[in-house]
Amino acid sequence: MAEEKKKRIKGFAKVVAKEVEVLNTIEQFKEDYKDSELKILLNPKDGKYAALLVIDKGKIYVESIENNPKENIKKRNVGWDGLLGAKMQFFVDLLGGGDISMGSIIWKILTFRIKIKGIKNVLTLLKLFEYE
Repeated sequence: MAEEKKKRIKGFAKVVAKEVEVLNTIEQFKEDYKDSELKILLNPKDGKYAALLVIDKGKIYVESIENNPKENIKKRNVGWDGLLGAKMQFFVDLLGGGDISMGSIIWKILTFRIKIKGIKNVLTLLKLFEYE
């Protein structure tokens, strides 16, 4: 009986996992997302690995995906519902509770420093950080 070996989380995805997997212990999170299936790809453009946040019926986990070649992170290969791409420093500020305002995010989008696809699903990230 061969058991499927769990993939080792690497790089940026490991940091994201430490931040969000704590949500699995919060009952309100489980209740709010019990019927949800969602995949959000966080891709630091200057990093080696992207993080795929997977919310699956009240549980959240993270997978690491090597972001070179770009084929690895295409929607048809990964199946993400939302994509957030930016420099690593943006994600460090976001995860670390840095000084990020809605105005600065909009400015970065308008100046092409942040790439967003599936904005409705990416906005779920804001809701996730309200639980902590």
